Amino acid sequence: MKIEQLYTGCLAQGAYYIESEGEVAIIDPLREIQQYIEKADANKAKIKYILETHFHADFVSGHVDLAKETGATIVFGPGASTEYDIHTATDGEILKLGKVSIKVLHTPGHTLESATYVLIDENGKDHAIFSGDTLFLGDVGRPDLAIKSDLTKEDLAGMLFDSLRNKIMPLADDVIVYPAHGAGSACGKNLSKETVGVLGEQKKTNYALRADMTKAEFVKEVLDGIAPPPQYFAKNAMLNKMGYANFDSVLKTGNVALQPNEFEAMANHESALVLDVRTQADFIKSHIPNSIFIGLNGGFAPWVGALIKDINQPIILVVPEGKSAEAVTRLSRVGYDNTLGYLEGGIDAWKKAGKDIETLTSISAEELATRLKADTLNILDVRKDGEYQSSHLEDVQHLSLDFINEKMNALNKDKTYYIHCAGGYRSVIAASILKARGYTKLIDIAGGFAAIKNTDLPITDFVCPSTL
Repeated sequence: MKIEQLYTGCLAQGAYYIESEGEVAIIDPLREIQQYIEKADANKAKIKYILETHFHADFVSGHVDLAKETGATIVFGPGASTEYDIHTATDGEILKLGKVSIKVLHTPGHTLESATYVLIDENGKDHAIFSGDTLFLGDVGRPDLAIKSDLTKEDLAGMLFDSLRNKIMPLADDVIVYPAHGAGSACGKNLSKETVGVLGEQKKTNYALRADMTKAEFVKEVLDGIAPPPQYFAKNAMLNKMGYANFDSVLKTGNVALQPNEFEAMANHESALVLDVRTQADFIKSHIPNSIFIGLNGGFAPWVGALIKDINQPIILVVPEGKSAEAVTRLSRVGYDNTLGYLEGGIDAWKKAGKDIETLTSISAEELATRLKADTLNILDVRKDGEYQSSHLEDVQHLSLDFINEKMNALNKDKTYYIHCAGGYRSVIAASILKARGYTKLIDIAGGFAAIKNTDLPITDFVCPSTL
């Protein structure tokens, strides 16, 4: 028996490869499927099952393409309905894989069709669970993502409580837990940085698995402080349910070199969004007017999904050399399949063609401190709500990057804004979006709040009420 976790940091997502006696099951595969086929071929094995823990909302799974390529059976939990062929498992059903077995547990709550897969070894012992978004390390899945359901999030949270108590917690403490996500995913609010654990430890430390917890307490605690889901979640879930374009076709269409004049024509006449995926330092130094920055070196795909509202938006790319295929691939992971090409030769080619460029002013935290002591400044904190509430500069305006498109009207185009996030990535995203919407008096704070804390500027820290 062989188990391998294939973890993708940008999505904080774990796919899994399980092999026994030449038969393979892939759990929650990514959009680009060749990696799974090559791994099976290298081991002279055949992919038999593609096990989906639920209709994912935060990424587009590779299940449809992988099934077409390999002939493997796609398996979903009870209640799943799709526009393509699947095997809808029954609760407790056993799937044979070589000398091992996989038991399907219906664990609704995160979504109605959510399933947890129990891997049973050659000796008939429960070895591991692949818990999807039902159980994370340190948390459980958010119960507000069901597709077209009449159920409330409170109803789903109650189902999740029952699934955890009746299906997962009775399992032995030494059962390994392989979740679908780790820290950084928006599918939960308190996920651990660890990506593999054991059930006994979760029973001791996971707030949602407290033995003395009532259902009412569980519902309240799971829903407390949960942020609205990113706008692309419902769109990705529907793609996973209905099917999607072939990834190889998406890559072929999107990974096309464009000369500066072609690139400019697409931006001006085909309403293509210019997406700059270089580093924030490169964008600050020079960028194409009205382009949006979301760098590959950060949480690229989730921020694309959160901030680019139209999943069918035509996109043209400014990329670091040799990164065009990677950018198209990572866009496709969250369903943005309408990439039309990239600027060949990058910004240097754009400049040589005599095209206009713009820059973004960026200053150090020390310079901010100097200016703030001499004058009143408009400081804009674009970190998430929880980050701001935990600790922030005094007398700042807070506008989380997640909601900048909806709330930017609260800003004044005649004012100068000094923008910061935690480390410098999100502030440049925010500045690029604001610049494209006509806010021209913007100054980025290099190093973000991490650098600001090292100055003598006054900081307001959250104080837990229990300590007052």
